[in-house]
Amino acid sequence: MRMGEGVEWGLHCCLTLAWLGDEEPVPTRRLATWFDLPPAYLHKRLQTLVRAGILSSTPGARGGFRLARPPESISLMDVVAAIEGKDDVFRCTEIRQRAQGREASEREFRQPCGVATAMRRAELAWRRALAEQTVADLMAAAPPGAADRTRRHYGRMTG
Repeated sequence: MRMGEGVEWGLHCCLTLAWLGDEEPVPTRRLATWFDLPPAYLHKRLQTLVRAGILSSTPGARGGFRLARPPESISLMDVVAAIEGKDDVFRCTEIRQRAQGREASEREFRQPCGVATAMRRAELAWRRALAEQTVADLMAAAPPGAADRTRRHYGRMTG
């Protein structure tokens, strides 16, 4: 399975916004500078998170983004689903019913095949694991000083 880089960007931005708190919105330009990312592309990812209710957006010269919910109520799966979509990763196209499979009885195809069953089980485990972890968990697992370094750096950018 391969996710787009927008998931990584979204998660790091959520983590940064959580550390900065909600005193003032953080402009895309500042987040893009912090991570050395293209501002226009990052802005699209952030707007996706706004539509999903993960971030809130304030327009205008003093506008920007902040978390729309507390960090402990934003799961990693929330961010992944917002950026990548909610569709299943594995899509069974029933190739077993093509070519030589056409000779099998219809009864054989009433249940999902072993491949589809195994892939669905694995995907559910992956989704559960991401749903059980939150932005607050990322904050707690960060190296010592990461939050303070983020706040200090942001203060230098705005001051």
